[in-house]
Amino acid sequence: MKEKGFKYFKIILSSLVIIDIAVWLLILFPASADKLKLYFLDIGQGDSSLVVLPGGIKVLIDGGPPNGRLEENLEKILRISDRYIDLVMISHPQLDHFGGFIKLFKNYKIGAVLMSEYGSPNVSWRALEKVIKDQNLKTVVMRAGDKIKYGGSELDILNPRDSDIAKNVNDLCLVAILKSSGLKAFYGCDISGEKEKQLANLYDVDVDILKVSHHGSKYSSDLSFLKEARPKLSVIEVGKNRYGHPTKEALQRLASFGGVYRTDRDGLLKLVLAGGKLNLHTFKR
Repeated sequence: MKEKGFKYFKIILSSLVIIDIAVWLLILFPASADKLKLYFLDIGQGDSSLVVLPGGIKVLIDGGPPNGRLEENLEKILRISDRYIDLVMISHPQLDHFGGFIKLFKNYKIGAVLMSEYGSPNVSWRALEKVIKDQNLKTVVMRAGDKIKYGGSELDILNPRDSDIAKNVNDLCLVAILKSSGLKAFYGCDISGEKEKQLANLYDVDVDILKVSHHGSKYSSDLSFLKEARPKLSVIEVGKNRYGHPTKEALQRLASFGGVYRTDRDGLLKLVLAGGKLNLHTFKR
């Protein structure tokens, strides 16, 4: 009887240990890899957005300026030991979109870098190219029509098109629509209102989430584009600046289409899609 009782005791003890370990794993590593998570980073005047797809694949779209606290933001989101980003997309060669990558690429492992064919003679852009070469990072040139697929998720590239000729480098940047878990999000970097209208004529831009183009410039967030996009929620990635971003004109147009959030006021934004419901969390400084 004693031996039988001891056997049961060991089974119970083992079960308790397993349960204890499982509880700590849930605390340290929440079981949310099956959920779509969108982050809009608080990096000052610039763009940087992290997408975590169901399954845990991470896509970082732009890296903000050199002094934008990109890694500080990522440390709030990812586990301390997680220093790997599956895909990085650089929308265009302007410092407020790529500056943070010069340091990040030295400190994180990167699966691949997505970029357009348009570079820059700028010293900072050349410094980024050197880091990419030194770290032996794989680069992939993207253009309109290209797609990145993972499971049931898809990142569709809408711009630039092969026929594009633009005086403004902003209109040659990589524009993408994310489709995942029944949700659609538009990432339009710094494109103008004219480019927004062009894309609305070419593609279905009806989306749930809009990453507002060009930090809320009065020359973007075109009203006819917004009527096609009909976002339920818009996010302006912006910081202290001399341009007046976001402008009163853009804010007035956006206010007619759902809630409007700003990283300069609301801080780091986290959107989690769970059970068909979108949950919003803000992390102010």
